[in-house]
Amino acid sequence: MRSDQIKKGVGRAPNRSLLFALGLTEEEIERPIIGVVSSYNEVVPGHMNIDKVAEAVKAGVRLAGGTPLEFPAIAVCDGIAMGHVGMKYSLVTRDLIADSTECMAMAHQFDGLVMIPNCDKNVPGLLMAAARIDVPTIFVSGGPMLAGHLRDGRRSCLSHMFEAVGAYQAGKLDADGVRDYEENACPSCGSCSGMYTANTMNCLTEALGMGLSGNGTIPAPYSARLRLAKHAGMQIMELVRKDIRPHDILTEAAFRNAETVDMALGGSTNTMLHLPAIAHEAGVELSLDFANAISDRTPNLCHLAPAGDAFIEDLDQAGGVYAVMNELAKKDLLDLSVMTVTGETMQKNLQCHVNRNSEIIRPIDKPFSPKGGIAVLKGNLAPDGCVVKRAAVSDAMMVHEGPARVFDSEEDAIDAIYNKRINPGDVVVIRYEGPQGGPGMREMLNPTSAIVGMGLGDSVALVTDGRFSGATRGASVGHVSPEAAAGGTIALVQEGDTIRLDIPNCSITLEVSDDELARRRSEWVRPAPKVTTGYLARYARLVSSADKGAILQA
Repeated sequence: MRSDQIKKGVGRAPNRSLLFALGLTEEEIERPIIGVVSSYNEVVPGHMNIDKVAEAVKAGVRLAGGTPLEFPAIAVCDGIAMGHVGMKYSLVTRDLIADSTECMAMAHQFDGLVMIPNCDKNVPGLLMAAARIDVPTIFVSGGPMLAGHLRDGRRSCLSHMFEAVGAYQAGKLDADGVRDYEENACPSCGSCSGMYTANTMNCLTEALGMGLSGNGTIPAPYSARLRLAKHAGMQIMELVRKDIRPHDILTEAAFRNAETVDMALGGSTNTMLHLPAIAHEAGVELSLDFANAISDRTPNLCHLAPAGDAFIEDLDQAGGVYAVMNELAKKDLLDLSVMTVTGETMQKNLQCHVNRNSEIIRPIDKPFSPKGGIAVLKGNLAPDGCVVKRAAVSDAMMVHEGPARVFDSEEDAIDAIYNKRINPGDVVVIRYEGPQGGPGMREMLNPTSAIVGMGLGDSVALVTDGRFSGATRGASVGHVSPEAAAGGTIALVQEGDTIRLDIPNCSITLEVSDDELARRRSEWVRPAPKVTTGYLARYARLVSSADKGAILQA
């Protein structure tokens, strides 16, 4: 066993003495030692129940003959961090989580790992760690939040809450209406109830083969979540016995499966950062250019919030991720020969999982759209690409041309939107918010929600080198690469320039001549860093561009 490094032989007597100091018996020490990575904290609603999940995992490990030892991973609530300096610290935690988990796993030589993430950067951070450490590993998340119910009976969620603030600013909703959303949109523990980043990534653990069926969709308050956790605890022992490791599972075929499922689900644009970063740790190159090829052949089968009025609990009742995958398998869109944490191939896993609601999961021959939920746009404004959640864009905004309204920070843009200085037809440009320039690549849920809430969602586009929450909807184009701080074209845009979006043809164009752009570039001066000390300053010096997954470079 790997843990023999800390417990076998006379030379390891000092190590064993410290294991005895934990209260472990000799019998427990002799068993495989399983690290249980718990992301529990009292700050994040998606993580407040993870202590119960961790206890269930440990019960499962013991049932199967192992010794579980729990240690923590951090997690940020993007909703609480939104709209202020805290959002600079969201994406950057992905690498802190991966690094600290690597440190704990390598220092203590666990035989296997059970990862218990839930919210946005916590899931990809732990997937990156799993790929890097490469010991038998299984994922079981904290689960999604239930949908809220407003006083009039309508169901609601966090994205509606943010849009309600925009409606209030536009005079379309009074303070009591805002309070209704405030008290009722987020009714339980769990990751927020739409197909936002956290739930997208938890669903993709199933598609990658790293989580058991239901991991992405069983609601956090349900007892089925605890049963799933116990099964995950039992299954890690089987993975240890068979020596099935992440590198056996996280293959190129598995990542292509995940991107395909992502397109069918209409997932968050943040997957275009996270999947390449996880693949990088697994030794797989996953170029942003692959996304459009996969999207072109993959129908969009689900319209969950913010794209539609359904929620993750509805997807669960309809059959979950495996039911979606079975629809895709009807057109041979997946490689079902891949290995998974069940110890079986995906082909075996999908047996007996059927689509129980054809309105929530559209049949493969009657999709919401013949193309996938995400598109990568390219053009002179984004030579290395940018991304848009096509599934959440109205037909009216699929092609849009308008004057640029240019802002060098999110705060300046919000001020202009709330003070009604943005007009129908405009293209709001928010720059110097990329991985380096932010630093930290803040989410722009506040401005996008303000645009929708103020009734401009069908007439105003937003383009940024920052990124978006999975809760964003509308013609919101993010991850513009190269970013402004690196001298990308977005740094050269001037107020009133015409920008044209053509989402069906995957293009984005700044209608300015090459000669004029060259002149502007010769006059451009790189701004001073916004942050010069601490972790963010180090991050800014090491981070790659968004099209490379915003990975840290040695």
